[in-house]
Amino acid sequence: MELGLKGKVVLVTGGSKGIGLACASGFAAEGARVAICSRSRDNIDKASARIKEAFGVVADLVDAAAAEEDGRHG
Repeated sequence: MELGLKGKVVLVTGGSKGIGLACASGFAAEGARVAICSRSRDNIDKASARIKEAFGVVADLVDAAAAEEDGRHG
């Protein structure tokens, strides 16, 4: 299916497992540039091994201050 995502940037929060990982895989297959986010470095590493095109970020997005802090230190 062609969704017109080639070259678009997609952020999938909770993208390291379950439905989020499936969505991230699908977006990557459609040619999107995919970023996945999880609170767990281990989960990000496992997901990044499965989706070579994905860029992984460890962050807790529930807490705005924590998300900002996580984002600055990658």
